[in-house]
Amino acid sequence: MADGPDFRDYAAQRSARLLRTAFLLCRDWATAEDLVQTALTKAWLAWGRIERDPDPYVYRILVNTHASWWRRRWRGEVPTERLPEVPDPEVTGVEDREVLWQALGRLGRRERAAVVLRYFADLDHAAVAEILGCSPGTARGHISRALAKLRVDPSIAAPVREEVQR
Repeated sequence: MADGPDFRDYAAQRSARLLRTAFLLCRDWATAEDLVQTALTKAWLAWGRIERDPDPYVYRILVNTHASWWRRRWRGEVPTERLPEVPDPEVTGVEDREVLWQALGRLGRRERAAVVLRYFADLDHAAVAEILGCSPGTARGHISRALAKLRVDPSIAAPVREEVQR
């Protein structure tokens, strides 16, 4: 990228956005930070070969690294001495986010990645397709199926039905 942005500038400008995207993929801030650091390290190693906009390349590294880590990670229970405190939803407004968070967690890995990249990272279908390594039609299919699952998810649909009945 002879005429493109310098890597330091790119990392400084995009790290917060990459961190949010990584968090939505892995649902853990510490893992998201590690994921972004790994993705930026891999991007730095290839920086001289990137000819155009680095965003699709870096997001693809992010998604692929997450998928690689996800396949290797043990998903067993982690014992604790005490149960975590449950925040009061009326005070914190966490209830709606937690419901959405859990619904996203029930989506498949590729569907969740497509939705996160499209709606939370605000990328267009072509960029999502490039990052996921598929055609734009397939990316739209992932997004469409994910949104269909979210529409019928009982935890999300129930509050909407209650609002309509009032």
